[in-house]
Amino acid sequence: MSEDFGPTFLTVTDEDGQELVLEFLDAVEYNGQIYQAFFPAETEDEEENPDNGLVILKVVHEDGEDLLSTLDSDEELEAVYDLFMESLFDGEDV
Repeated sequence: MSEDFGPTFLTVTDEDGQELVLEFLDAVEYNGQIYQAFFPAETEDEEENPDNGLVILKVVHEDGEDLLSTLDSDEELEAVYDLFMESLFDGEDV
């Protein structure tokens, strides 16, 4: 993905009906499934919601559309998180 045009943002609605604006970071494949990583976009109410960590969602195909879904297990989340961290910090001395 080229960043020549700036970051990519999308708005998702959580299970409570709250809209979240996310900034696309990267995508990886794990066990034949595509996962996408996002950071929550900065908002005016950050003091009310300080939890601005990495958001990982998987791409699911439903009725011919690509939809984003939460992960099914902590094990799946940990494995995919590790892949994103490897991708983000590849080549950096930590």
